[in-house]
Amino acid sequence: MLKISNLHAKLEEEDKAILKGVDLEVKAGEVHAIMGPNGSGKSTLSYVLSGRDGYEVTEGTAALDGEDILDMEPEERAAEGLFLAFQYPVEIPGVGNMTFLRTALNALRKARGEEELNAAEFLRFTREKAKSLNVDQEMLKRPVNVGFSGGEKKRNEILQMAVLQPRMCILDETDSGLDVDAMRLVADGVNALRSEDRAFLVITHYQRLLDHIVPDVVHIMADGKIIKSGGPDLALEVENNGYADILKSVA
Repeated sequence: MLKISNLHAKLEEEDKAILKGVDLEVKAGEVHAIMGPNGSGKSTLSYVLSGRDGYEVTEGTAALDGEDILDMEPEERAAEGLFLAFQYPVEIPGVGNMTFLRTALNALRKARGEEELNAAEFLRFTREKAKSLNVDQEMLKRPVNVGFSGGEKKRNEILQMAVLQPRMCILDETDSGLDVDAMRLVADGVNALRSEDRAFLVITHYQRLLDHIVPDVVHIMADGKIIKSGGPDLALEVENNGYADILKSVA
């Protein structure tokens, strides 16, 4: 589904190379986790894939189902099925959650040549998704993320995923700042969305999230590239021993 080959990218403002040859393939139905020390390029990878401003791809490719996404605008990538859940979801004062979700969903449907949902259809669809994820209906009435706790913001992004139904979901440190109960709720939401035609790339510092979202593959990233890949036991190795031994073994 997602295939990244020899991807290099730099931070434009500082003319600083961050990604230095990332190779990664995530197949449909799989969940891949990326771990690594601070500054290894994990979040930059998510930003480059989603088309965030401030980064320049200098070499390599990234394709979603064979379609090169690096020359696409962010909204075009979204229409192709890419979704990024932010580490720090932004607040949008004055914009209701339902208005935001309906506008986003219908923009995607229009871009794909599908018929837009009317108000009644959208309301029924969204309430069903919220109920399946145990999202309080009151959250739907509030402005986007305004006054939300950290856990509510992350759960709101899981609801966005459920409504927009992307094929490739990237979660950038979605466990950041969450207590154990909030993390479990978010993980339950992600697990509810797992399917044979949807893939996940979960970026995290901690094994504890992977206790709940069990990945098929774990990758270790350092100095802008993936240096080791393995099964879920690799995350346990990092939790118990840190990154030092892995970094030494590939030096």
